[in-house]
Amino acid sequence: MILQPSENPGSHERHLQRRYNNILFEERQVAMTQDEQMEAQQKDHDTLLEFMREFQQALEDTVKLKPTSDSDVVLKLKEQLDKLYEASCIVPDEQKETQEAIKKLLTIIMASIRTGAGNDPTAHKELDQEETARHAHFELLQSSLVADLLNPASPIIKTDLLPTLLSAAKEDLAFAVQLFDNTQLKLLIEEGTALLSRLAKHEVEIKEAVENFLFIEGYIEYLKLSESEAISSNAS
Repeated sequence: MILQPSENPGSHERHLQRRYNNILFEERQVAMTQDEQMEAQQKDHDTLLEFMREFQQALEDTVKLKPTSDSDVVLKLKEQLDKLYEASCIVPDEQKETQEAIKKLLTIIMASIRTGAGNDPTAHKELDQEETARHAHFELLQSSLVADLLNPASPIIKTDLLPTLLSAAKEDLAFAVQLFDNTQLKLLIEEGTALLSRLAKHEVEIKEAVENFLFIEGYIEYLKLSESEAISSNAS
């Protein structure tokens, strides 16, 4: 039996595909055996079943909400829905309809919270900021790389982080670098310098990896400039 790659793979299968015959992963690159692919797909399937179970429960809990529901219950459900949206981005198969359903449930929850806030302008301002942050976060999660990096059970282990970033499509990399601070990025640059040097000695084609490496360096400079401008603005 020849196992075909999934049309919409989950987090584990995606990462297996990143490592497939990818010299950037060095000893962690894989030949993609049938057993490896089956194991990754099974892990993603198990994650999908758990996700669907939790989504169904959240749907039922939202329907049961009443205007008199305890605020702790409402806030807990909101937190659960936020996590479910993140989970929807790491499971296999097409999840756009489910994601839209989660957004609608969050709209219901946020309306309930706003009602509870009454006429408190500070509370409403904080809720506006929260919704803006949520929208930006959900936009980032449209990148499968970002979703996989944020996955609490991410298959991207520490030693895989650098080769994963250096292998990424430019758009995914542009999203992913936003997850790291200056110190973390500098460490990646140090590791990247050593990795690219090792591979160059073996005359391996690493043009795209070098471009991604330079992009990360450029992003560090962008962060420095932003911090400098912020300090100057506060000083004035």
